[in-house]
Amino acid sequence: MESLMNSAEEQQHSSPPGNSWSKQEEINKNETPKCVGGFVLVHAGAGYHSESKAKEYKHVCKRACQRAVDRLKAGALAAEAVAAALVELEDSPFTNAGMGSNLNLSGEIECDASIMDGKSLHYGAVGAISGIKNPVLVANRLLSEAQKGKLSAGRIPPCFLVGRGAHDWAVGHGIPPCPSEKMATKFSLSAYKRNKRKMALAEKMDTGHNHAKKRRQSSETENGSGCLDTVGAVVVDSEGNVAAAVSSGGLAMKHPGRVGQAAHYGCGCWAENAFNNPYSTAVSTSGCGEHLIRTMLARECSAALQSEDAHKALLETMQNKFISSPFLAGEDRVLGGVIVLRCCRCVESPPSQNIQGILVEFLWSHTTESMCVGYMSAQDSKAKTHISRLPPGTVPGQCLAIEGGVCRLSVAE
Repeated sequence: MESLMNSAEEQQHSSPPGNSWSKQEEINKNETPKCVGGFVLVHAGAGYHSESKAKEYKHVCKRACQRAVDRLKAGALAAEAVAAALVELEDSPFTNAGMGSNLNLSGEIECDASIMDGKSLHYGAVGAISGIKNPVLVANRLLSEAQKGKLSAGRIPPCFLVGRGAHDWAVGHGIPPCPSEKMATKFSLSAYKRNKRKMALAEKMDTGHNHAKKRRQSSETENGSGCLDTVGAVVVDSEGNVAAAVSSGGLAMKHPGRVGQAAHYGCGCWAENAFNNPYSTAVSTSGCGEHLIRTMLARECSAALQSEDAHKALLETMQNKFISSPFLAGEDRVLGGVIVLRCCRCVESPPSQNIQGILVEFLWSHTTESMCVGYMSAQDSKAKTHISRLPPGTVPGQCLAIEGGVCRLSVAE
């Protein structure tokens, strides 16, 4: 992989933990500080990304990064930028979010999304929402409305709405509806018809133990590493604020009303400014929603990133808190992925007048066959993209890959 325009050092999964930076990392004294607007890392899902569609996945990640950076350059804070990135990802027919999402058992699209602002610690989410093109916009509006304070008569504003109530709230707050039939694509409709045929054949099978087990395994394959293209993003702005967001159409052939990790607090995304901690952190997850909910992986990763060595901390969290989690002891394959960043302010040594730097370490890890990511700083001319894959011969759900890099932002005070 390429470096991040000389502002990032790539950190591959084989790199020793010692490559992680700390707050005391020495800055290149000959480097001229530049005023930049922030950094974004996006993912187009942890699952399986075929070589035939690699170009499309990478392209949508590039567009999402550019959309977020454009907002950052215009002075937007992290929450607004991360929402902009998600809109671009939801609008792609190649991702399982917004347009082209998986259809449920009834042949309908129901989406989940959430967003968290690290500065205010507010969170907004929608679950099983239909008829809205960009669910993340509803989640973001819930977040912004909650920041305004209590409603009339002292009522607490909602932060998480589901189903018809979420749809009606969105329309009532100026977000236009979109007919469900317009949200389905040729690809999602053909996948639904194919899955319906497979389910019909499975129903004709003997109901004995062995065949039931085969049906479960077949279902895991259909809804496993090949169909988990949940999208997400994490952002840090020029002020050092962080934000995270995630959006998903959920598992293929899911039961109507099912809500996945993309909407659950602490499971789909997490963002928290440093406050009394060493680092600000942001996390977005992808994978089997039930696995991510039962382990609250987003919040677990955020807490782990306060350790001195982020690479080692994420590796241990994915292994001990996810793959080997006691909450998932009965699962043969634990499928998921995360993108994370952490950042802190670091004064140059010797200090330059009125200049502070923001050090950003970004990582991604997954137990699925592959994960597509993109990243970009506001000083870059274009985004970098990468499809991370498990090492050959390894078993998805039982091992993991981890990669990442370091970016230094210079901010004029």
